[in-house]
Parts: sequence; C-alpha cells; structure tokens
Amino acid sequence: MGAQKSIHAGKAKIDVNVDFTHKICASMMLPSLRNAGSPLSLVIGSLCIKHPNLFGGSEKLDVSWDKGLYDSNILVAYRRPRPQWVAQQCFVMQHSLSPEIGVHGIPVDNFSRSGSGGVNLSRFSVGLDLNEPASSKWSSTTSVKFENVRLLSDDGRSITRDLDGFPVTCSGNAHDSMVVLKQESQYAKANEHSFSRFTMQIEQGIPVLSKWLIFNRFKFVASKGIKLGPAFLLTRQPDRWFDCRRYGSISSICNRWSR
Repeated sequence: MGAQKSIHAGKAKIDVNVDFTHKICASMMLPSLRNAGSPLSLVIGSLCIKHPNLFGGSEKLDVSWDKGLYDSNILVAYRRPRPQWVAQQCFVMQHSLSPEIGVHGIPVDNFSRSGSGGVNLSRFSVGLDLNEPASSKWSSTTSVKFENVRLLSDDGRSITRDLDGFPVTCSGNAHDSMVVLKQESQYAKANEHSFSRFTMQIEQGIPVLSKWLIFNRFKFVASKGIKLGPAFLLTRQPDRWFDCRRYGSISSICNRWSR
C-alpha cells in the first residue's frame, strides 16, 4: 500500500513516494524492530525536489531523501551550466545512515538495547564532481570529497569502543575524517546483438592532517552480454576492491570506512 505524487511549484518539481507495505508486514513478522515506538520507524519512502533554473542561469538543484526501515540517505547536488567541451562541475553534499555489522559484540554502556544491536554507520561527505566530456565510447569522472564517518547508537550517541575495549575508529576519536580523490573511467560499446562495458576506479586518501586516513584502492569491473535467440547471456567479473592501506591503529571497523 503506497502513494506517489508529483507536484509542480513554479519551475521546480517535487516527487513524493511513500510506501506503507513494510509497516504491515513488519508488524506481523518482526515485532522487535528498532524504535518500534516511533510511528514513522516502519514507513519507507522518498522525496525528490528538482529545480531546473535556480538563479535564472540554468543552474540545476536536486535534493533527494530516501528512507528505508534501517537506513536513510540525503543528497544535495548543484550543477552549473558549462560548455559541452568543458568538464561539467557538480557540487555534492550527502549524508547517509545504515546498519553496521563490523563491530565485535554489543557493549551494554554504549549501545541501545534494541533487538537490532543498535550499531549504525553515519557518513557525511561534501565535495566536487568533474565529469569530463565523453567521447564516443569513453566517459570519465574525477571527484574530490571530504568525508566524516562515525558509529552511532539508535538514539544518536557516539560509539567509540567495542565489547573487548578496542577503539572502533582509526583516529581513536569518536569519528574518522578523510579527503578522498577518486578517478573513474568507463568504456561502453553496444549494438543489437551484444554489449561490452569496462569500469576502472582509483581512490586515494589524502592525509591533510596526521590522524586522517591514508589509503589507496583500485577496482576493475568488466561485463559482457551476448544475444542468443530470444535470450540474453550476461557474464560479469565480480566487483572487488584491491586495497593498500596505512593507518595508525587498525580496529575491526577501520577497514570499512573507505568502502
């Protein structure tokens, strides 16, 4: 049971999508969900606001909010018009909250006593994306972002140590910070009978301050599709990051910060 609605407010467009299906199913099958007392805890939905001409110069503003049973994501993107032969710039700000299972044990003093365990990964990032002018088959994106990551209980308290007393952050503080430089290139070729796609990503953590994370990551993904009569055969090389990390002290959660 859900509802969808699109509203035009001047030049802006607002899309609203709310789904109550999970509230009914979860109430019958999963009575011990976190924050069960909140009337909105079992409701999922999304809100999207798009403005095609924010300041009268074709500037685009996109604001979206997605809420699930256990996670949420807020994204703000601002784009300025640029000539086609110049890299397109996009200012992005994002905050996400999702369950985290990389901590060993449930410290009674730090975690809420909900059935889920009450461990949540909070990630805030702000930065700039540069989309290079695409050729016939190649596209490339470069981004630089500041990220702040921390663990929170269900009621919003910071979690700093696991059950064994070890810190869950690499800095030893309540949060980890990093500046991430990312380069992504993609090759795509398609016709009526087949398609091929290759994607390569390289990430570098830049230690602006001594306690900020340092890491190098490389990811390569390849997929190939072939049409065989009425069917379509798809093969894909599994996604996997190859990491070369340098931290101070490494805890159970450090290896998850930069994924």
